[in-house]
Amino acid sequence: MALQGEWRERIVIDPAVCHGRPCVSGTRIWVSLIVDNRADGATEEEVLATYPALAREDIRAALAYAAEMARERFVDIPLVRS
Repeated sequence: MALQGEWRERIVIDPAVCHGRPCVSGTRIWVSLIVDNRADGATEEEVLATYPALAREDIRAALAYAAEMARERFVDIPLVRS
């Protein structure tokens, strides 16, 4: 899987943005919103239409991040200081 490590370039945690929830870099779109939409059956195209600030790679990065979290291991994500 190509995005296994590359999601770190697209997913950020900033305590000053969305209460520190994991978001797509440069947006206020939570990873959980993307995962929830896909889990509810929304296609990539539907998610992109709902959240025009996203790119396909952002959706894939969000899913790769969620997969990493599901492995129940510690993942080091540097905090962004605003």
